[in-house]
Amino acid sequence: MSAAPGRPKQARTPSGGSEDTQCRAWGHQNTAHDFINRVHAHFDQLCDHLLGQLRSGEELTLNLTAEETLFVRFNGNRVRQNTDVTQKSLSLRLQAQGRSMEKSRTLSGNFDADQAATARLLEHCRREALVLPIDPNQVPIQNNGASSEEFRGALLAPEQVVAQVVGPAQGCDLAGLYAGGTVIRANRNSKGQSHWFATETFFLDYSIYNGPQAAKGSYAGSHWNAGEWAANLARTKALLALLSKPQQDVKPGAYRTYLAPRAMSDLVGMMGWNALSAAAWKQGRSPFKKLAEKELRLSPLLSIDENFGLGLTPRFNNLGEVSATTLPLIEAGELQTLLVSSRTAKEYGLVTNGAADGESPRALDVRPGSLQEADILQALDTGLYLSNLHYLNWSDPVSARVTGMTRYACFWVEGGEIVGPIKDLRWDESLYSALGSKLMALTAQAEIDPAVDTYFQRALGGSRSPGALIDGFTFTL
Repeated sequence: MSAAPGRPKQARTPSGGSEDTQCRAWGHQNTAHDFINRVHAHFDQLCDHLLGQLRSGEELTLNLTAEETLFVRFNGNRVRQNTDVTQKSLSLRLQAQGRSMEKSRTLSGNFDADQAATARLLEHCRREALVLPIDPNQVPIQNNGASSEEFRGALLAPEQVVAQVVGPAQGCDLAGLYAGGTVIRANRNSKGQSHWFATETFFLDYSIYNGPQAAKGSYAGSHWNAGEWAANLARTKALLALLSKPQQDVKPGAYRTYLAPRAMSDLVGMMGWNALSAAAWKQGRSPFKKLAEKELRLSPLLSIDENFGLGLTPRFNNLGEVSATTLPLIEAGELQTLLVSSRTAKEYGLVTNGAADGESPRALDVRPGSLQEADILQALDTGLYLSNLHYLNWSDPVSARVTGMTRYACFWVEGGEIVGPIKDLRWDESLYSALGSKLMALTAQAEIDPAVDTYFQRALGGSRSPGALIDGFTFTL
């Protein structure tokens, strides 16, 4: 980008930002580091006090969630709302005489006030636990060791965000949400375990419009890079331009279909809805029951891990149990393991692997294949190119059938060329087929699809997926 008229060009740093930009970014990083250090010290002080108040026969687990996030909402490539959120919350799980009680509250950051408030919370837990029945599957509190992981980033300073986002998008009708800052999770208990996780990340979840037509994109990471954002936006603009071609009338039927990484992420995300849960399998409600019992298998092209090395979420769960950095779930189409929480392990005589209570993947990683990005349309030849899916749900869990809709920039392709956009279509397909016998190829490039939920707090987690070429994907309406 050229310098503005009348202003001198600024020297460039190796990272591609100006020296002035870098100085402001470093200043923002120092602020983030201060927040992490303050929260860490405050959490440790509160834990030391609460653990010192326990009575004979009581055990306590404490979990902290905290964030310092800048939210900026855009509409028409202009700022419509901006908000700074700093919040901290502490949950207490008290176990005594075979009973468990959990309560949580927000923290003010003032030690005296929070000490008094959390002491009252502990007393409330004691009183309510007395009237509860004994829990036969209560998991004993244990010392699962100690860990500390901090993923430091290079985020935009707050005053940089608007110019960095809307500048390259001049002339676009851009709408979306930027969220960036520090997110913290921590855990301690009365047996001595101590876990700490802090990460500095951002996401920009956006769409660009041409009247009623829209193409969706996302840019996320821990280090903002102006060149990467410009390239990301250029790809979305290219999809939007293709929407100006004549709309194609596609009848219900089965078509060769390419799922772009974001669409593939939506599809494999259904595995988090009981498919990989050990409890759901034991209770007969897992869509992957036949996979778990070796009656069926998926494509040998498909291998999926739970990969905490992506840095999207901590390895420890709310009990402080630590998962392996990489946990193979599906290997060459065959199920290797289900996600087993300690409660499920106790109830059904299984071995836990550090899964959270919900037994859903927290960092799903689909290993890439060999299909190069430049060859996607030729490999597709004639069929559908789907950028996004939405409204997914099980249509028949027993056969792992999923239904959903196409969304945003989706196209009809003939002879390896995009002919034009399609109207939204409903599809209905079994994962045993779409990720089994019908799976033709996976792309060599995979993309991270971060969690972008902001209800109550900014979510952690996400997935990494390649694109997928599927033969005979079924469209019903």
